[in-house]
Amino acid sequence: MRRPPPFSFWSSLSAFSNGAASKIPRPPIIRIQDTSFYRQHPSSVLPPGPEVLTNPPLFPGLLFDLPSFSSEPQHWSVLGPSSSGKTTFLEILRGQHFCNPPNGRSFPYLSTAAIESKDPRLRNPGRAIQYVGFSGEGGGLGGSGTRGAYLSARYESRREDTDFSLLDYLKGNTELNPSEKSIEDTGDKALLKRVMSELKLENLAEMPVGNLSNGQTRRAKIAKALLGKPEVLLLDEPFMGLDPPTLTTLSPLLHRLAASNDPRLVLSLRPQDPIPDWITHLIYLGPDFKIAHQGTKGEVLQDLRRGTLVTARFGAQSAVVHPPVQSIREIGRSLTSNGIIDPELADIDFHIRSGMRTRNATREMLIDRRRDNWAKILYKKGSRHWKVLLALQGKSFRERKTSKEGDPLDDEGDGRRVTKIIKERGEALVEMEGVKVKYGDKAVLGGWEQQIHGASREGLWWSVARGERWGVFGPNGSGKTTLLSLICSDHPQTYALPIRLFGRSRLPQPGQPGISIFDIQARIGHSSPEVHAFFPRNLTIRQSLENAWADTFLGKPQLSHERDRDVDSCLRWFQPELNPASRQDADQSSKDMQGKDRETANKDEGQSQHPVTVATRIHKLNERRVREVEFQDMLGTDLDWADLLLFGDMPFSAQRVALLLRAIIKKPDIVILDEAFSGMDDYLRDKCKMFLAHGESRTFSHVNKRDPHSTDGRKVVESMLSKKGRVRITGLGEEQALICVSHVQEEVSGLVREWVCLPEANEGKPARFGRLNGPLEGDYSRWYDIWGMKTPDLAATLDEAPKSTLEADQGR
Repeated sequence: MRRPPPFSFWSSLSAFSNGAASKIPRPPIIRIQDTSFYRQHPSSVLPPGPEVLTNPPLFPGLLFDLPSFSSEPQHWSVLGPSSSGKTTFLEILRGQHFCNPPNGRSFPYLSTAAIESKDPRLRNPGRAIQYVGFSGEGGGLGGSGTRGAYLSARYESRREDTDFSLLDYLKGNTELNPSEKSIEDTGDKALLKRVMSELKLENLAEMPVGNLSNGQTRRAKIAKALLGKPEVLLLDEPFMGLDPPTLTTLSPLLHRLAASNDPRLVLSLRPQDPIPDWITHLIYLGPDFKIAHQGTKGEVLQDLRRGTLVTARFGAQSAVVHPPVQSIREIGRSLTSNGIIDPELADIDFHIRSGMRTRNATREMLIDRRRDNWAKILYKKGSRHWKVLLALQGKSFRERKTSKEGDPLDDEGDGRRVTKIIKERGEALVEMEGVKVKYGDKAVLGGWEQQIHGASREGLWWSVARGERWGVFGPNGSGKTTLLSLICSDHPQTYALPIRLFGRSRLPQPGQPGISIFDIQARIGHSSPEVHAFFPRNLTIRQSLENAWADTFLGKPQLSHERDRDVDSCLRWFQPELNPASRQDADQSSKDMQGKDRETANKDEGQSQHPVTVATRIHKLNERRVREVEFQDMLGTDLDWADLLLFGDMPFSAQRVALLLRAIIKKPDIVILDEAFSGMDDYLRDKCKMFLAHGESRTFSHVNKRDPHSTDGRKVVESMLSKKGRVRITGLGEEQALICVSHVQEEVSGLVREWVCLPEANEGKPARFGRLNGPLEGDYSRWYDIWGMKTPDLAATLDEAPKSTLEADQGR
C-alpha cells in the first residue's frame, strides 16, 4: 500500500484553516518531542568502551517547539559556555545529526499550503532554516573564496580576479563564471537596498570582502542570510566582536525581523553576552550536551542565579541540578536600545516591561541580592523614590575591594602596582607622527586633524612607551586592525609612513639602518583573529607555544633549556583547559573527593547536621586538600599529551588560550592582544587575564560570596608555586608594553590605563585619548566614557513603562 505524503495532516489542516485562521492555531515550524540525537548512528548494543565517549547522546530527551505564529511573542536564545554545544544545538534545529526516534523531529509548518504557495523550495528544511556562524573568521567570508594566501594580503592595493566586492558577495557573484541569475534579475533590489542600509553596509559596497574588519564581516554574513528569505535564521554568537554602538543598532533590527516572523530568529549567546531585551525564552546548556534550564527568560535567569549562589558559597560543582556557572554578575545583562544594563537592574527593567508589581518584585531582589544599605533605605521610603534608587546604577550594590585579577578597583592610594608602572614613562617603542593610511581617495586611518603642542596636525599622532598599558577602541571599520598591522609591519605602507618602531624606521635613515621584519616580530607577541585564521592546524600544542621563537608560522624555533621549561610551566598551568582528558580526570577526582569529604563531614558533625553546615565543611575540607596536593600535582604532571594533541583538534576556546600563551611566553617588548579573549567563557577569560597580570603567582579560590574581597564567589589568592618560590612565569613586566583591543568591557585587561578611541572612517573627527584611574570593572561609567556614550538610564525606561503599572505601584 502506498504511503501517504509526510505531514499530510498539517497540509490538510492548513488548507482548511485558510478560511478560519483565527480559530485554528498554525503548526510549529520546528517540533522536537522527547528525542535524542547522535553524531553517528548508534550501535544496537553499545560496547562499554570507546563508542560511549566518541558518540555520546546529544541533548537526550529534548523537548522543543518553535512556533510559526503565536499570539504571545516567543523569541528564543540558547545560552551556554564555550564547548557546551550551542552550535550543535543549532545544527539539530536545522535537521542535522541522527535523530532517535526518527519521527521525533519534524517541521510541520514547512509542509503546509502557505509554504507551498510562497516558495516550494522552502519545504526543504535545509533551505528554509539558515545557519550563520562566526567562530574562527579572520577578515574573510567562509565559502566565498576570499581568504588571502598570507596575513598581509588584505592590505595590498593589487586586486586579483578573486577579490570580489561586498556587493558581489551579497548578490552571489563570487565565481569566475557566474550564472546569469542574480539578485538584480529577480527583482530584489528593494530588499538588497534595505538590508544594506539597516546593517550599515552601503559605504562598503565596493570594498573587497577580504578587507572587511571582523565586525563588518559579521554584518555581511547576516545580510547574505537575510537575502535568502529564510523562514528561520539561526545566529551563532552574533554579538561577539561587535562594538557597543553597533550592538545597540543591530539588536532593534533583529527584533523587527523576529517580531514580523520574517524570518524567525534563534540566537546562541555566551554567558557574558548581553541578552536582547526582546528575547522572551532561554535554553541554558549544561555539561555533556544536556539541557540544564529551559523556559521563560525570567524563570531561567532566576534558576541560574540560585544555582550559582549555591556553587559559589560552598565551592561545590553540581552537574546534575545546577550548571557550572562561574559569574552571576555578567549573566543576564540586558541589551536595550539605550545600551547594556547590569543584571540586577535588568531584572527591574524586565519586571517593568512585563507589567509585574515593580515594588514587591524589587523588594525581593533588594533582599536576595544583598544590595548596600543605602539602596534598601531609599526603597523603604516608597516608590516615589524610584529614580533616586535607579540613579545609583553606576555604583556597585555590593562593594568589592579587588578586581577579578586581584588588583585594587581604584588607583588612588599608596603602593599601587599599575600606577607605579605607568607614572614612570620609559623608552618609546612605537612612535607615529602624522600617520594616514589611504586606499585611493578613501582614508581608513588618520583622516583627521589632531592638536599637537597647540598646533593642528594631520593624521594620527601616538606613541607607546615601555611600561604603558594601552587600550585601542573604536567602531567596526575604524582602523584598529590597520593600526596594529602598522605596528607589526604587516602593512606595506609601514615603509612610507612616519613610523618608528623601537627607535628605528623600516627604511634606512642617515647614520641608522632600518629595522627588519624579523627584528620586529622577535620583539612583539601578537594574538588576533587574523593570526588565528592563518595559524597552522597541524602543529601540536607544544609546537604552537614553541612557535613564539620562530620567524614564521612554520619556521624552526630557537629553543633552549630555559625556554622549554617556560613552555612546560604554561602547559601545566592551563592543562585543564588544553587537555580534554585532564578535564575528565579532574571531574571524576572532584566527585570522589566530594564524596570522601561528605563522609568526613557527616562523621564529624553528625548525620543530623543542617545541610548548609555540612556543605560549608565540605568546601573547607576540599579547599584544604586541594592546597595540599596542588604543588605536587603541578610539578609531577605528565605532559606527553602536548606532543600528541594537534592545534586543529582543540575546541575554539582552547585554541585561543594557546595563541594567547604564544603571544606572552617569550616576554616580548610589546604584547598585542586583539580580541584575544573572545570565544572564552567567563572563568577561562578571567584566568587568562589574571595569568597575564600575575603569571603563576596567583590563582582562584572559591569562597563565600559575602567576603568583600571575593569576585562572584572567587577570591584571588597566592598560589602554592609562589609560596614555594617556584614561579617561572611572572606576568607582564615593567619593561613591557601592552596594547589591548576589544569591543567587550569584560575582555579588556584590568591592567589597561591609557586608551585611544578611533572614530568612524572618513568622518573627519579626531581620535580621542584618555586615562583610566582603575580597571574598567571598578566603575561601569568608564566604559561608556571611552565610547562617548551616555550611561544607560533605567529611569528613562521607567518613564516608558505602562501607566497602569506605575499607578498600581503608587497605590500600594
